[in-house]
Amino acid sequence: MRRPLPSPARSGRLLGLLALVAALLPAAPATAANIVALVTERATQEFGPGMPDSGFFKVRMAAGLPSEGEFIREFWIDHDTGQFIANVVTDRGDVRRVWGVATLTQPVPVPVRRVMPDTIVQPEDVEMVDMPWARVNAYAITDAKGLVGMQVRRMLSPGRPVQIQSVQPPIIISRGERVTIQLNFGGLELAVSGKAISDAHLGQEVRVVNLSSNKTVVGVARADGLVEASF
Repeated sequence: MRRPLPSPARSGRLLGLLALVAALLPAAPATAANIVALVTERATQEFGPGMPDSGFFKVRMAAGLPSEGEFIREFWIDHDTGQFIANVVTDRGDVRRVWGVATLTQPVPVPVRRVMPDTIVQPEDVEMVDMPWARVNAYAITDAKGLVGMQVRRMLSPGRPVQIQSVQPPIIISRGERVTIQLNFGGLELAVSGKAISDAHLGQEVRVVNLSSNKTVVGVARADGLVEASF
């Protein structure tokens, strides 16, 4: 048996009640996101594995543009300059175009003062600064651990990235220096006096003259004034 349809008056009262209930319910949370965050996310995706491990983007938006949106529908970025254009969908469904610069940035250790050759770099000689990736070439040291404790080969300028070839592990054997040569013949060890023909840092091969035999041998610098040679 079919039920009769409700009267128009009853339907009106029901719709009014539903409207009242809807008005009393808490509003759904806004889903709009900061456009800078959206741009950062898309730029990171665009650069992909080419980004340095500790790299991040500094985003500057052009003035007078919306600051929030639901998502980015289209995105273009120049990898060299960081200039970008994005079509952003707003919470109303409108599409707004925004633009600006997203600069890929890398924290790098730089000297706080001029550091001269042969100096051992100390922690107080270095500070970390955020620098545009375009200014950090492939041979720059990007970790302070790779700089502190190293010996300077070429003068380091304050505020500038340090090139790998500008520093080296500290020299522990100097050319012309008297050294102890630890000779290893299988399980037999013998210590003799020698003279270094070249400089060497820890773990580096060095040529020395055995002063007992006046023969040149190749060993490995193990400590200050100590060279190990195996036969």
